[in-house]
Amino acid sequence: MNNKFLVKLSNLIGSISIILLVYWVFTFILIEIFGLKVFRENLTSTFYLSILGILALMLGALIINIMFNMTRIAQKHNADVEQNFVNKKIIWTLLAIFPLITILLFSGDYFTSVRKKNMLIQSADSVVKLNENISDQLLNYQFDENYIQKTKKNLELLSATDKNFPSIAVIVKDSIDDSPVFLGFKKDYYYLPKDSVLRKVDYIRKTTEDERKYLHSVFDGNNFGIRYSSYNGNYELFYPYQKGNKKIIFYLSDYQNYGKVGS
Repeated sequence: MNNKFLVKLSNLIGSISIILLVYWVFTFILIEIFGLKVFRENLTSTFYLSILGILALMLGALIINIMFNMTRIAQKHNADVEQNFVNKKIIWTLLAIFPLITILLFSGDYFTSVRKKNMLIQSADSVVKLNENISDQLLNYQFDENYIQKTKKNLELLSATDKNFPSIAVIVKDSIDDSPVFLGFKKDYYYLPKDSVLRKVDYIRKTTEDERKYLHSVFDGNNFGIRYSSYNGNYELFYPYQKGNKKIIFYLSDYQNYGKVGS
């Protein structure tokens, strides 16, 4: 094994390591900035740990270059190798990988979001179809302690049926001093102040402008479509339910740190 071969080998390893590092940083930035959830936990951990392997390769190539004074040897003997390596075809090929990585990451995130949406819809369907008695009880809204306690117990029962069941709440429309408000009731929230007087303001559901438009379209109009959104690992589903003139909305939400691609 002569110096010329070591020059070629160390330059190749160093170049590949630098390229992999650039791709790794690019992928990491996309995942962190856009909150993409692509890979399952094991693959995600492997991806983050892979930086150690890349850095080890770079360090090894650097040490070899220092030991054998590769810089001077490469300049003298391998000008033709560098010239062939850095050519237009390879440069364009390497650049083309960036949009490919972007497409794969966003496609994986979209795939995760679609699977989560289907899971939330199936959960909502099971609430309505398989637990019709509970759903009908939730429809009989009246702001009092009895309804709140019964709703809390019913939601606890629904959540206990499946260990993978997402967080669930019930949204109703009411008013405070003639101002319309949306109230939310969850299985893990029951507020009774010291004076033992229930207040609607303690159950007001905070919403965005788009969510309020959707809620008004359901309670005040004829919109019975679901509303699904996903952002940074948070997945939300608004699922309207009506019988006669009574309407409620099941709100199902879930959060996950990892995607669905891989094993």
